[in-house]
Amino acid sequence: MNIASPAPSTPPSPAIQLSRWLAVGSLTTLILLGLAWELWLSPLRPGGSWLALKVLPLCIPIAGLLKNKMYTYRWVSLVVWLYFIEGVVRAWGDRAPGNYLALLEVALCLSLFGACLLHIRTRQRSAAAVASPAPAA
Repeated sequence: MNIASPAPSTPPSPAIQLSRWLAVGSLTTLILLGLAWELWLSPLRPGGSWLALKVLPLCIPIAGLLKNKMYTYRWVSLVVWLYFIEGVVRAWGDRAPGNYLALLEVALCLSLFGACLLHIRTRQRSAAAVASPAPAA
């Protein structure tokens, strides 16, 4: 039985690679910030708090982002707004250093959203360019 090998895929464009690594980096940093914030830097209770579990949903999309799954980029760009809201609320209501950590969370959320948006748009444009080749002159 002869099994055909998959066709070689073209390497992703530099813009897609950049947006992918920016998204993965922002997400990873957001996870590390959430853990450090709630366990050591400025926990709600001395010794750490259970609020550190808020980073668990952020661990789910890492594999999908690394595998360039379009669906993952789309839903992460929506879920990240929950963490953005938390950052804004805590930046407004917490005392230092918690409010500074919240501002960092807001910046990371915006970075993650921007990276997801760039990734989705770049891939959709490249797919549209492949689907409809330019007319011959």
